[in-house]
Amino acid sequence: MSSVTNTDRKKGFTINDFKASKEKKIPISMLTCYDFAFAKILDNSDIDVLLVGDSLGNVIAGYSSTIPVTVDQMIYHAEIVRRGAPSKFVVIDMPFMSYHVSVEDSLRNAGRMIKESGANAVKLEGGRDFSATVKALVKASIPVMGHLGLTPQSIHKLGGYSVQGRQEDQRKTILEDAKILEDSGAFSIVLEKVPESLAKEISEKVSVPTIGIGAGRYCDGQVLVLNDMLGLDESFAPKFLKKYASLYDITKNAVNDYCGEVKGRVYPGAGNVYE
Repeated sequence: MSSVTNTDRKKGFTINDFKASKEKKIPISMLTCYDFAFAKILDNSDIDVLLVGDSLGNVIAGYSSTIPVTVDQMIYHAEIVRRGAPSKFVVIDMPFMSYHVSVEDSLRNAGRMIKESGANAVKLEGGRDFSATVKALVKASIPVMGHLGLTPQSIHKLGGYSVQGRQEDQRKTILEDAKILEDSGAFSIVLEKVPESLAKEISEKVSVPTIGIGAGRYCDGQVLVLNDMLGLDESFAPKFLKKYASLYDITKNAVNDYCGEVKGRVYPGAGNVYE
C-alpha cells in the first residue's frame, strides 16, 4: 500500500511525512537512483523517496567499494536525479571523508551538496562518533538521515560485508547509536544488514522511522538499489534482495535482436527511413 494518495503525490513526500508515516504505521518506500532516465520513471511512480547513494561507486562506476566516490560525483548524479524527479524527496549520500575531518568541513561539504544538487537531505554513516556533526548539520537546516549496521564506507574496518549486530556487544552499540542519532536530530535511520530482531527492537525504541536493507520485516520502511531490484546485474544476489524484473536478460536479448537485424539488413526497414 502506498503511503500517499494520488493527490498527495503531486505535492510530494516531505520531511514531515517520515514521522507521520511511522506514527500511522504506513511503510516508507525508498529506492536508489543515479541518472535522469530512471529518475523520470520514478517521478511518475508511487515511490516515496529517492536516495542518490554512494553505491553509485559500485553500480555506475564499477569500483569495488564506495570509498573512491567524491563529493563532486555525488553532486553531479544528485543534480541529474533532481532534474528528472522534481516531485520526489531526494536524499544524497555524503561520501567517504566528506564528514570525517571536522564539523566545519562537514558543514561546508553538506551545504555545497544540498545547494548545488537540489537534494532535500543528506545521509551519513555512523553513530556516536558523528553526533556533533549531525547536530551541527541539523542546526544549519540540513536534514540528516543516519545509517547504522553494515556501513560500506567502513568496509576495511569491518573486514567485509557481513551481517552486523549478531554479537551482544555489537548489538548494544548499534542500539545505543540509534538513540544517539535520534537525540542528535536525525529524521530517519537506515539499518543495513542487521538481524531482524535487532532492527525490530530499534524500530520500537526510536521515534524516528527506520529504513531497512537486509534488516527484516519490522522496519518502518525499506530501501533497495534500483539496479539490483530490476535485475540488471545477474551476478549479484544477496539473501535480502528480491528481483522484481530481469532487465539484464531483456536488455541483452534486445541488443542481440538489433545486431541480428542490422547484419541481416532488416533494420532499418521501410518505416524507418526519410523520403
